[in-house]
Amino acid sequence: MKFDLHCHTKEGSFDSKVPVSEYVSKYRMLGYDGFMIADHNSYRGCRAWHKIQNHPKYKDFTVICGIEYDTKDAGHVLVIMPDGVYLPLLKIRGMRCSKLVNVVHSLGGILGLAHPFGIPSSSAMGFRLMNNDLIHQMDFIETFNTCEKEDSNRLATELAAKYGLPGFAGTDAHSGKYIGMAATETSREIRCNNDLIEAVLEGAAFSAGGAEREETRKSRAKDHWTSQIGYKIYNRGLAKAKVFRRKASHRRLMKHKYNFV
Repeated sequence: MKFDLHCHTKEGSFDSKVPVSEYVSKYRMLGYDGFMIADHNSYRGCRAWHKIQNHPKYKDFTVICGIEYDTKDAGHVLVIMPDGVYLPLLKIRGMRCSKLVNVVHSLGGILGLAHPFGIPSSSAMGFRLMNNDLIHQMDFIETFNTCEKEDSNRLATELAAKYGLPGFAGTDAHSGKYIGMAATETSREIRCNNDLIEAVLEGAAFSAGGAEREETRKSRAKDHWTSQIGYKIYNRGLAKAKVFRRKASHRRLMKHKYNFV
């Protein structure tokens, strides 16, 4: 089965131009078996899929409902929870990676580093607090990301091999022109979140690859040090602004007052 395991939707990401329905239509035409919604700290794209998923024409197509979570100290982390589990806590950026690991694993989910050698301000290996202990607690690593340079993807592949973790591939698409530029393949039958979680935890084989995008003026601007500092200020500022809301949500979770939507 073939998937793109990192897509941003118009419904869940303010900077994406691609609605869920367009992803489904285009990936079906390209012969993919599915894709994963990975909006930043949002399940709105997943809700949009649930509204249309029972249409007969989508019967044999799989959409994995995930999140790309903005941590305080490890950049972006892809999170996949069991079917039907949507945690309000994951919509509030700024948790430490160690706490995120505990929350996700305690509820049967899996998580992995997104583009670990990408822009330092949003990628795990750009944070000095990222260490062997945290990497060991990951369940997979995104080893191919269409947005990244060849060297970045090579280093991510080597990191996954070093720790014996499966590699995922994703376009990180925010625009329709990048659809189909990355693929994660596996011989396992993946029809829902639970199937993917089970395959990863049981050590199923995955292959990841694709084509890197051509460099653009926008991508060069994102790599510039001024943009990276600006993003760090933005991310940390929002994290601090939401600290009380995040702590309250975490306390409710620890009391098993789960609010699944």
